[in-house]
Amino acid sequence: MLSASPSSPNTPAPRQDAFLAVLLVLLVGVNLRPILAAIGPLLDGIQAATGLDGSGAGALTTLPIAAMGLCALGGARLQAWLGERRGIALGLLLLALANALRWEEPSGLGLILTAGLGGVGIALVQALIPAYIRRCHPQRTSTLMGLYTTGIMGGAAVAAATAAPLAEQWGWAQGLALWTLPVLLALGTWLALARPDAPARDAATRAQPWRQRQAWLLLAFFGIGTAAYTLVLAWLPPYYTGLGWRPADSGLLLGGVSLAEVSAGLLLSATIARLRNRRPLVLGVLGVVLVGLLCLALAPLPLAVPTAILLGLGIGALFPLSLILAMDKVRDPADAGALLGFVQGGGYLIASLAPLAAGILRDHLDSLANAWLLMAVGVVLLMGLGLRLTRPERPVVARGYQRA
Repeated sequence: MLSASPSSPNTPAPRQDAFLAVLLVLLVGVNLRPILAAIGPLLDGIQAATGLDGSGAGALTTLPIAAMGLCALGGARLQAWLGERRGIALGLLLLALANALRWEEPSGLGLILTAGLGGVGIALVQALIPAYIRRCHPQRTSTLMGLYTTGIMGGAAVAAATAAPLAEQWGWAQGLALWTLPVLLALGTWLALARPDAPARDAATRAQPWRQRQAWLLLAFFGIGTAAYTLVLAWLPPYYTGLGWRPADSGLLLGGVSLAEVSAGLLLSATIARLRNRRPLVLGVLGVVLVGLLCLALAPLPLAVPTAILLGLGIGALFPLSLILAMDKVRDPADAGALLGFVQGGGYLIASLAPLAAGILRDHLDSLANAWLLMAVGVVLLMGLGLRLTRPERPVVARGYQRA
């Protein structure tokens, strides 16, 4: 285990410490989306095997995203109760269990319940890891947050691209359950390398982000932006299989989106520390997402590849940028955990509605084009929010007697 004390003889050298930090956040991040991303390319077969309709299929994404939101809202209490190290370990354990329970082909309800269990595990990790990064690596916070979200997208890319081949080789349920193995690898590495928890902050001095107007704006920004991510994650492959593509090809397309997300995340990680003015970046990223959604709704077949690239680059930058905008507003590691828990909690609750709403639209209209257009309207709203959030502000989190 790494010691948090710089004077300890067991403390790694700076370069080794940086490498271990990158290794940890990437290993954890990579495992947080396969339980969701592997569903889309297999959805038609899963619906045939389980009898799920469009709204039930949407629930496979909606329920875990909602679980992430509910757990993230308690992020500050989780940080005080479990600590970052134990809480993240518990989250990875629950995620491994959720994947493993899919080995014996579950019913539709069983599949939804495992998705919810996995969502709770993911939520624990996502609520606690920003505070861990901020506390243990204050000089690398933006870079590591960017790499962490890049790992999330990389895991989604691999899961989407390999879902159909694994299902052909093992069966759809067993292919989904195989993702237990990398989660266990991440859990073991985390237990071996993560630094000890810091003493819990007294309840009287905990941050109260819900009292801050700007925290609510950050919540809305994250929620609407993440809705674009969850909508594409859940429904891009079924959209293209409905247009005549093979499941394997639609999975590869989602994998391509995720690879573009990884590229955008890596580029953002490498440059964000030098970009003090976030406004041009925010507006440019949102513009790319908007064009991608319009192409998806209006010309999905002739522009499939450009659309995938645009969506991947835009969403891949928007997701970490949403978290970084929030991290910009705090100076204290525990405040970071409270604010990120609030922003992600409420934001994921908003985002969880998008896959379900799209499934209902698909049931009634036999098309997802309207869902993409509605999401495009949401991106236009985000541009207005982005202008507001990138104005110079004092820190968003105030404590106790301080004025909001």
